[in-house]
Amino acid sequence: MEGASIHKRGQPQRSTGGEEAYLKECWPLVQKALGDSHIKATLDLIEGSITVCTTKKTFDPYAVVRARDFIKLLARSVPFEQAVRILEDDMACDITKIGTLVRTRERFVKRRQRLIGPKGSTLKALELLTNCYIMVQGNTVSALGPFNGLKEVRKVVLDTMKNIHPIYNIKTLMIKRELSKDPELRLQSWEKFLPNFRHKNLTKRKEPKKKTTKKEYTPFPPQQPESQIDKELATGEFFLRESVKKRKKMEEIKVKQAEALTKRQEERNRAFIPPKEKPVMKKTNKAPSEAKIDIEAIKAKVRKAKTKKLGAPSVNPVPQTTPAYDKKKKNKG
Repeated sequence: MEGASIHKRGQPQRSTGGEEAYLKECWPLVQKALGDSHIKATLDLIEGSITVCTTKKTFDPYAVVRARDFIKLLARSVPFEQAVRILEDDMACDITKIGTLVRTRERFVKRRQRLIGPKGSTLKALELLTNCYIMVQGNTVSALGPFNGLKEVRKVVLDTMKNIHPIYNIKTLMIKRELSKDPELRLQSWEKFLPNFRHKNLTKRKEPKKKTTKKEYTPFPPQQPESQIDKELATGEFFLRESVKKRKKMEEIKVKQAEALTKRQEERNRAFIPPKEKPVMKKTNKAPSEAKIDIEAIKAKVRKAKTKKLGAPSVNPVPQTTPAYDKKKKNKG
């Protein structure tokens, strides 16, 4: 059923569609809910339409618009318990059409399922963050709730259809919810706190290896290539005799054969050329020039070694000391 346009007081509001089975069950409840606002509703099952119009007791001019939105939500398979909330003052509804946002049907189904999430978890998280009731049905997404929440729901739905995962927007909404609790940050800018997600195109288009550049357009046709007769006329071969032409061709063939023969001979001779050997470098242990040699110390070592081997007396003999009691005996005698 489609929502009717707004008319003047007393004129009917219509909505056509095929929700007869559900409306039969809840039609008394619909009449009672609209009767509280003094709105008259009639159901025509043969024509398949609902007519909503004001009465003489209707005091709220906007009540007929709310009644129209009430019919729209029922037409989009929203349960009566949720749809009746549209008749309250602070409630509004928004129906987003998503059927024409994606070209292929397979891609559309995948993105719509991404919005719902596994077992409806993504949709439930979005409902908790926006305080809205969301219903995904066919090619539309129906939302019911406060105005600020409806604005966020529409943004998330459109971004999901543009291949942006809803988890990014849910994360942003969670951060905004925590920031709104702080009274000091209410008047400040939240841009530094919000995450900045960049779109990465992983599947890049394969570019061809050989890129062809288009030539500049010219209205003139390309120049025709020269024929063999034109080339012979330019070189003067056209006017030669047949015997001279044959002789020239034979000479060109012999020159080509000679060049090919020399190339073959060179390739055969390469196998007999020995490879160049690398020169062998002898390793020489150079004495350290920085360290100075102490000649006197070496001479002293050689002298000590000789005395030990030959038993020769030492060069500087140590004088023998006589004990003190021997000196006393000599003095007495």
